[in-house]
Amino acid sequence: MQKRMGEAVARVARKVNDTVENKTDSLDLANCKLMTFPVGIYKAMRSVTEGIHHISLANNELKSLTGRFVTTFSQLRELNLAGNYLHRLPEEVTSLLHLRTINLSRNRFRRFPEPLAAVTALETIDLEENEITEVPVEKLASMASLRSLNLRENPIGPEVRLLVRPLVPFDLLLSPEEPIPKA
Repeated sequence: MQKRMGEAVARVARKVNDTVENKTDSLDLANCKLMTFPVGIYKAMRSVTEGIHHISLANNELKSLTGRFVTTFSQLRELNLAGNYLHRLPEEVTSLLHLRTINLSRNRFRRFPEPLAAVTALETIDLEENEITEVPVEKLASMASLRSLNLRENPIGPEVRLLVRPLVPFDLLLSPEEPIPKA
């Protein structure tokens, strides 16, 4: 067990060091079994955080994201948080002025993460396979840059489906409606 944990920590450290040394614009910490974003990374990456435009934390065990993470990586254009245990986003997400794509599929959201509605540059939101039942249609309709919203595999009610279609100027991906069983 300890050996596996040590290997995981070493893998994260290697990936962070590669990003810092090569001054790349992306940080890939997918599949690292992270339960939280390691605090030590903020210090290790402080010289390059402004240049980080893409971060993948997909397929980890994250239950939350801190405001510090969002404000540290303020130049993000793409954030992949698919396959975690997230159920909300920090309000600081609204400060990500350059964020164009966010992948929140396969998480635990029950409601649409409303801070996203204030991210003006956002073009693509993927919320497939969550537990979302309600969607703030009016707020989404006012998102001028939004091109695609994936809500497949969510228990969205038929009333939301009726409201959404005429209001949204973007591609809305929903699962096919289940036929209503006859009594």
